[in-house]
Amino acid sequence: MRLVIARCSVDYAGRLTAHLPPAPRLILVKADGSVSIHADDRAYKPLNWMSPPCTLKEGDGGVWTVVNKAGEKLVITMEEVLHDSSHELGVDPGLIKDGVEAHLQELLADRIETLGEGWTLIRREYPTAIGPVDILCRNADGATVAVEIKRRGEIDGVEQLTRYLELLNRDPHLAPVKGVFAAQEIKPQARVLATDRGIDCVVLDYEALRGIEDDKLRLF
Repeated sequence: MRLVIARCSVDYAGRLTAHLPPAPRLILVKADGSVSIHADDRAYKPLNWMSPPCTLKEGDGGVWTVVNKAGEKLVITMEEVLHDSSHELGVDPGLIKDGVEAHLQELLADRIETLGEGWTLIRREYPTAIGPVDILCRNADGATVAVEIKRRGEIDGVEQLTRYLELLNRDPHLAPVKGVFAAQEIKPQARVLATDRGIDCVVLDYEALRGIEDDKLRLF
């Protein structure tokens, strides 16, 4: 990972245009090819970014041009570089789910027909370049479905599933891949975002899946 702190301006040209005037910012260039620009007041969310696959060219005069496969451009104009370092992070072990999430994944995989009659499991922890998908399965129509499982469903979980879907849909053997966001509780904002992205939301009843109570799983 390369970390650059610089006073810079940023221009994006693609489906829309955006401009960030000169200011000190953090630029992250990751091994997967992604480039993101961060300020000091927005937690983890970047001001602007380019998702992989994309190419970065450093031109004369401190002008960086990042281009993705769709031809969209992110142009970063450096006025002053304050810090520039690269670090090898290696392979990340991934997020360790808590006991409830891990057990929900196991139970749902064993009872995948709970999501719909005729659904079949492909595998749990389906590997991708950005981490494992909780469950990959097929619905009754034979379409591939990626399921992300959370104890509490929030916007971050929907974003995570969106990234998985973007990657999985590049595989012609799997595409088109649909998404299901499953959790014991789904926040209203997460539900709105999921619906906007064509992702189904499933409310899971942990006790029901364990067979302690009547089966109560609702698909919205």
